[in-house]
Amino acid sequence: MTRPKVLVTRAWPADTETRLGQLAETTLRHPDTPMTADEFMAAATIYDAILPTVSDTIPAAFYPAAAGRVKLLANYGVGYNHIDIAAARAAGIAVTNTPGVLTDCTADLAMGLLLAAARRIGEGERELRAGQWSGWRPTHMIGRKVAGATLGIVGFGRIGQAMARRAHHGFGMKIVVYNRSPVDQDTLRAYHAIQPDTLHEVAARSDILSLHCPGGAETRHLIDAGVFAAMKPGALLVNTARGDVVDEDALFAALDSGHLGGAGLDVFQNEPALDPRFLAHENCVLAPHLGSATDATRSAMGHKAIDNLVAVLRGDTPPDLVTA
Repeated sequence: MTRPKVLVTRAWPADTETRLGQLAETTLRHPDTPMTADEFMAAATIYDAILPTVSDTIPAAFYPAAAGRVKLLANYGVGYNHIDIAAARAAGIAVTNTPGVLTDCTADLAMGLLLAAARRIGEGERELRAGQWSGWRPTHMIGRKVAGATLGIVGFGRIGQAMARRAHHGFGMKIVVYNRSPVDQDTLRAYHAIQPDTLHEVAARSDILSLHCPGGAETRHLIDAGVFAAMKPGALLVNTARGDVVDEDALFAALDSGHLGGAGLDVFQNEPALDPRFLAHENCVLAPHLGSATDATRSAMGHKAIDNLVAVLRGDTPPDLVTA
């Protein structure tokens, strides 16, 4: 019996690559760079399944070219705004993702960015490394207190709730929530949270605004000049969601004016390219998309993608189907 042909677009943890090799005729694309449009077009007529990542941009012409050949795009990651779901559905290609397994590590990183931005840890480390620290003094590197502050959470799914759990139960923070749909009262009560009617009201109440919403057309530049203007003077922004959720021009305007007190960012609008304006802002803590970057999580993501692949190869509905 012919083994199915599977393409993995980036290097994966070794244990997941080994498991894939046991299941299918697997092409492991080890140049650890995003797939090109030409590579996707060539793959459209060769593989039964392609396992892409968020960094892979799939050209529009791929979907009709892959119809009748590619059965599955098993995305390695939760976010799938880099995949045209409607085009995949029209081409008869199932799309899956890997929810759940990266909730805690992403919330951990968001909390780390929050603390680093609030307490100016990045600035302090750079001062030390440059040999510029002159010793303790009462007015040196003054940050802001986190315990008891108000945290606004934009997107109250698994990761948003995990962030609320850390912030409220660990730091006694007050929680205000913006979500596309109403959050049930039991969930809000669990975090002593409230859900105001508008994003601007959440921004106005928040000492720190943390983003945990999905990317895509509906949330592109959700955090715009109006949201920044509504925020308290000196408030902080944390983003571990998607870079294009934030209008970076508006972000820089808020930083330049001093209205925004700082930011902790793991994602960027045009990553991996970093807008050079960030380098002029010492009050920005910058991380290179590390939200899920723990060994256990990255392995679990791979195994979850493989579980979806196994289901499709058996003719079953995959557990994490997003093209229902």
